[in-house]
Amino acid sequence: MIAGNGADLAVILLDLKDAAQAQAADAFVMAHADGTPFHRTAWLRAIEQATGHRALLLAAVAPSGRINGLLPLHHVRSRLFGHALVSTAFAVDGGLLVDDMRAGTALATAAEQLARDRGGVPIELRGGLTPGAGWDRREGEHVGFVRPIAECDEAELLAIPRKHRAELRKALANPALSVETGRSAKMIRAHYHVYARSVRNLGTPVFPAQLFRSVLHHFGEDADIMVVRDGGRPVSAVLTLYHDGRAMPYWGGGVSDARRLRSNELLYFRLMGHGRARGMTLFDFGRSKAGSGQAAWKKSFGFEPRPLVYHGWSADGAQRDISPTNAKYQRRIELWKKLPLPIANLLGPMISRGLG
Repeated sequence: MIAGNGADLAVILLDLKDAAQAQAADAFVMAHADGTPFHRTAWLRAIEQATGHRALLLAAVAPSGRINGLLPLHHVRSRLFGHALVSTAFAVDGGLLVDDMRAGTALATAAEQLARDRGGVPIELRGGLTPGAGWDRREGEHVGFVRPIAECDEAELLAIPRKHRAELRKALANPALSVETGRSAKMIRAHYHVYARSVRNLGTPVFPAQLFRSVLHHFGEDADIMVVRDGGRPVSAVLTLYHDGRAMPYWGGGVSDARRLRSNELLYFRLMGHGRARGMTLFDFGRSKAGSGQAAWKKSFGFEPRPLVYHGWSADGAQRDISPTNAKYQRRIELWKKLPLPIANLLGPMISRGLG
């Protein structure tokens, strides 16, 4: 037991290697209206396996043994970016998931004690219930984009504003472009080739290839890859998560030719149809920086931004800052864009593991 609330509620650290405890946690996530892929034990295990960041799953448990709330955490350790307890690492959500505020307060208090026990590291919660007093609220830096998936392709086209729809029609009419979906080693390589090139061009270190393989392995059929090819050449690709009726394209990108080919437009339009065929009802276009070009592109696709709320806590009030908009990173970002791709792919995973 980490903390308690009299005889009513206890906070315990679940053992992810215990099948019964892991199943109970996942059942709670899947039954909760606010559950996300980042609350699932599959995400916790995948990140720990790929990066070495310890997975810690706090549960608020009633005397009956029923789970009333969860707080999944990764202890991110980095010489470059510092240490933190993050809910959850490499995610855009995954904060407090509870049935009531009593469980939220108990879990937040337990997380604070866990942070003190681990050397006074700060805590970062991405989404979820507001923890309460003593926590910083961060709103407006990021926005999310979610809308219903239309009932058919034609309705989906009409849901896209006219200007962007015209660009998409050009891609749909291009016989050289083909779309493939799957989970094979070939698909994973194609996705990594495109994604690594895309993030290098943005000045961002690429994540380890093992991260993508691990997520696909642990999520099973709840994750897959879609690739758009120009002839035989991969030009756009995305790894997508599926959770409770929601299709969430998560790690995606395109090569320099993607804009000319409109292959990114084709990628996400076909993914909407793929999600519909899988029984998904919502398309979650993910997180973007407020005011960014990426946010504007998603809005032009017919999605309206909604502010995302994050929370932070630390014993001394100091938080790590890993935002690419931080002035101290700007010169490094510009230099990274100029690196030859093989060097960027070699160095990138060693750096990006610490971003969490």
